[in-house]
Amino acid sequence: MKRLFCQAAFGTLLLAGVGQTADAQTTLYQPRDIKRAFAKGTRAADGRPGPRYWQNTARYDITVQAAPPARDIKGREHITYFNNSPDTLKSLVIRLIQNIHQPGVSRDGDASPAYLTEGVSIDSFAVGGQARPYNGRGQATAQTIALPRPLMPQDSVRLSFAWHFPISLESGREGMIDKTTYFLAYFYPRVAVYDDYNGWDRLPFVDSKEFYNDFNNYTLRVRVPANYLVWATGTLQNPKQVLQPTYAKRLEKSMTSEAVIHIATAADLAKKDITAQQPFNIWVWKANDISDMTVGLSDHYVWDAASVIVDPATKRRASMQAAFADSTADFHSSVKYGQNALGWFSRNWPGVPYPFPKMTAFQGFADMEYPMMVNDSPQKDEKFGQFVQDHEIAHTYFPFYMGINESRYAFMDEGWATTFELLIGRTERGAEADDLYRKFRVNRWIHDPSTAEDLPTITPSSELKAGYGNNSYVKASLSYLALKDLLGDELFKKCLHEYMNRWHGKHPIPWDYFNSMSSAAGQDLSWFFNNWFFTNGYIDLALTKAEKTTQGTVVTIQNVGGFTVPVDLKVSYADGSTETLHRSPEIWRANQQQTTITVPAGKAVQAVAFDHGLYLDADPSNDKLAVQ
Repeated sequence: MKRLFCQAAFGTLLLAGVGQTADAQTTLYQPRDIKRAFAKGTRAADGRPGPRYWQNTARYDITVQAAPPARDIKGREHITYFNNSPDTLKSLVIRLIQNIHQPGVSRDGDASPAYLTEGVSIDSFAVGGQARPYNGRGQATAQTIALPRPLMPQDSVRLSFAWHFPISLESGREGMIDKTTYFLAYFYPRVAVYDDYNGWDRLPFVDSKEFYNDFNNYTLRVRVPANYLVWATGTLQNPKQVLQPTYAKRLEKSMTSEAVIHIATAADLAKKDITAQQPFNIWVWKANDISDMTVGLSDHYVWDAASVIVDPATKRRASMQAAFADSTADFHSSVKYGQNALGWFSRNWPGVPYPFPKMTAFQGFADMEYPMMVNDSPQKDEKFGQFVQDHEIAHTYFPFYMGINESRYAFMDEGWATTFELLIGRTERGAEADDLYRKFRVNRWIHDPSTAEDLPTITPSSELKAGYGNNSYVKASLSYLALKDLLGDELFKKCLHEYMNRWHGKHPIPWDYFNSMSSAAGQDLSWFFNNWFFTNGYIDLALTKAEKTTQGTVVTIQNVGGFTVPVDLKVSYADGSTETLHRSPEIWRANQQQTTITVPAGKAVQAVAFDHGLYLDADPSNDKLAVQ
């Protein structure tokens, strides 16, 4: 409470100074830990990784077993953790996300009895091959363990775990979909991120906020009974060993097919002959330089797949797959919609070829993204189902192509996914996409006058409860769209690509984004970023007067809310005609509190009014003005 109050007060002070002139140099506020990173040379002032940038990584070799309807999930793993930092590590922080299900842990929302479990039980633990008691200290979901000897810079340590946990009856981000369909996410112990600006990431997982992971190499073995199909992050290494030849051939064919291949239909499933007929099959998956692994399994989900070219230059294809109950109508279009999304995102916005070999849409409950997978709920409105899937697939770039710290800076990924969801939606649904964006995204924020909604966007996500969604999704997305309007599509895309290229496979923070966009644009955009991210602004423009001069009608606009939004001024003329004058946020560069638009002399102006478009106004009572 106190920390949020102080940030709000600080933001108010910033807002008091947003009316600065173009000649004034804006210096973006940096917390002390961020300042230290720049001073150490791990971050550079031009937005690039600094000359001393580093990040740690690991190799994970995981075996997990599930045998529905039994709820017990068992696993074992070997982790080789590499310390690339300049620091000597005397302890490690281990993430046990499944402990969010334990009664009494820190959690942002209520938990039903069906959600609660006893969490993770560590059955054995070893360091360097030597068995040790597991004595995790601290938070349930982020536990500190002491090492028997310090881990020196440029050295590695080998950890071994065996564990088990009961899968949650209530499915959310992960859990039981039905008695024989499970979705496993965050199911293995992992080493938390140790980074250059914050050290160990010890933030508890509270379920409402999301994740922060290193880029690692994974081998995953999933042991399930015969007749269970498995879908997972990564590339399946042994399809011919776990699938009967007919189905292995269908899967192989789908990798180069534009047409949807029904790898396993409801009729096929009824025969119970899709997998190798032995008591258990072990499905082996591999993925390198990726931030997480996720698994879905079922004995009655149908399986569709096709592919799409995601890199026109090399003709590289990506597989699009879907796993779902045959009775779920909208999921029968998942592959078709996914092909469109993978191709569109690759060619248009962000215009970076989809970086992974496949994407799988799994029918669940979460509407949640994972590397190479989405866990989406069924939708009665098929078009809304496509909208949800588009959003989750868009997350491929933020936070998975770039290792965003979602726990602290959720706007760095949710804001972009919200923006890309709109841009692809315009090609899929036309003007309906803008209507949905206004109703589903903007409306709930702009008409909520509570203090929490006006906290600066830069406020760490971990410090927000009320206001989290609007800061992370809406305000950030509107800022990205406003910057796109300010720079124009060509320069904006150039800057975005430069930022993404610099931080692909790394851990950018907001100041890397701000500085990278400025340096790539060749202009200081600090005034814009200060306005959108460091103030208590919102959207409220007022038409205050219109004066007829020899040059035309000069319309004065007051920026009551403070945000530097694009302006569309609809001009009504005495002869009954109308036109709309568009001004980008550049109109606020010189003075963020007030500006003018001159309607050229000629036809007599009768009235002016705002056409706010996406930028809904908090107080529309002063959005129209008659001209005398």
